[in-house]
This record gives sequence, structure tokens and C-alpha cells, in this order.
Amino acid sequence: MVTRALSFGKVAARYEQFRLGYPPELVDQVLAYAGGPIRTALEIGAGTGKATRAFAARGILVTATEPDPDMLRELRKSVPDSVTTLRAAFEELPVTQVYDLVFAAAALHWTDPVERWSRVAGLLKPGGVCASFGGQTRLADPSVEDAVRAVRAPFLEEDGVPSPDGTPPESEMQWPGTELQRSDWFSDVQQYSFQRRPKFSAREYIGHLSTVSAYLQLPPSQQEQVFDRILRVLPEEVAVVADINLHLARRQEHQTD
Repeated sequence: MVTRALSFGKVAARYEQFRLGYPPELVDQVLAYAGGPIRTALEIGAGTGKATRAFAARGILVTATEPDPDMLRELRKSVPDSVTTLRAAFEELPVTQVYDLVFAAAALHWTDPVERWSRVAGLLKPGGVCASFGGQTRLADPSVEDAVRAVRAPFLEEDGVPSPDGTPPESEMQWPGTELQRSDWFSDVQQYSFQRRPKFSAREYIGHLSTVSAYLQLPPSQQEQVFDRILRVLPEEVAVVADINLHLARRQEHQTD
């Protein structure tokens, strides 16, 4: 998982170009859940800053952390001066400062599960908010999905990231809400979904796939082959489902262990 987590830097510019951002409604929901002012926030695994920009635009003082220097370099090109940037993995962050909000955009599944929630809690003020959001992009047309799966099969069986705790996709509560519900550090766990149905050109969709960690693990020659085969079976316009799941929880005033 660590290798996959650190595979994005070599395609940082493409990640910024082809990955979708986050809607204002998501930030609205986080702020409404908080029920009070959010002045400071820590972002885990900020990537190229797509979520960073969304929260900083609301006047929140964001500290954006990212272990990959190339991703961090791309982030620094586009975030406002109010954002503090720090090259560090989540597990390396000193628990010397606490924040109103700790959030992660499509990044929390890369963190070490052993002390994940105690570390998040240690970075939050009592009553502070933890927010995790993201979702995997899939093809909307089942026939196109079947065709892509068939040509991808010699290279990759699946190209997604499985649920870290094995929660099946049909479960009412998805990860990380499932872990947050079991954690004594957090309460008031809530889950929200934001529907997105964007369309890409065929080459834009290949651009998106070229930033997906499963493909980045393949040797360059195999990447070229699989993208060529997928391109041949795609329609000119590619419809996708790119829903976002948002999980929110509140740091307990007093930990109950």
C-alpha cells in the first residue's frame, strides 16, 4: 500500500489536470456539521491541492501535508498564500498543535490503520471535526465497463482500491464511517453522498486512468499497451459515475477507553 500511496508524484501534473475537484456543497456540509466557526484545518495527503483550495476559499487557515515532493510542488503552484504546506506523511506529523478540523480527500485509506484514529484525535481540539471524503470513478455504461474489463484483464483484474476494512459496497455505512463508529475517540458519525455524472472525451478518460494507482504499478510498456487497448473500446464521449462519499465525526470531549 505504501508503494501505491507514493506512486502519484511521477504523474503530478496529470493528476491536477485529469482528476476531478470537490464541489462547494461538500464544504457547506462540513461547515454545517461543525455547528460553529472553523478557523484552522489540517489536511492529510493533500495531493495537488484540489480539496485544499476548496476549504481555503472559505477563509480557513489550512495546513496542507503531503509526503510526495512532486505532488507538493504541484500543490504550491495553485494554493493561496494563506495555506501552510508541509512535506510529511500522516504518521510523521508531530502532535504538537491541534486544529478545528482534520480532513482527508481520497487519502485516508493510505494511512497506517493501527494508530489512525488516535492520531487524528490527537490533532483535533476536543469537539473538533474529522472529515474524510472521496470515491472511485466508474464507467456509467455497463456494456462499456464490460468491454474495458475484458481488454484490461491480461494486465489488471481490478483497478480500484478495496475497502480497507472489507466493508462490502452494498452496506449502508461505508468505510471509514464503519471504523469511526467503532472508535472510542469519535462520536456522531454521519455519512453523506454527492452525486456526480461528468463526461470525458475518450482521451481525457485515459488521462484519468493514467493517474490511478493500480495502473501506475504496471511497467511503462504495459501501461502503454493497456491504455491503447482501453482507448480502442471506448466511445468518443465517456459517461462516468463519480459520486463522493463524505464521512464526518466529532472528536470526543473525553476519550472513553
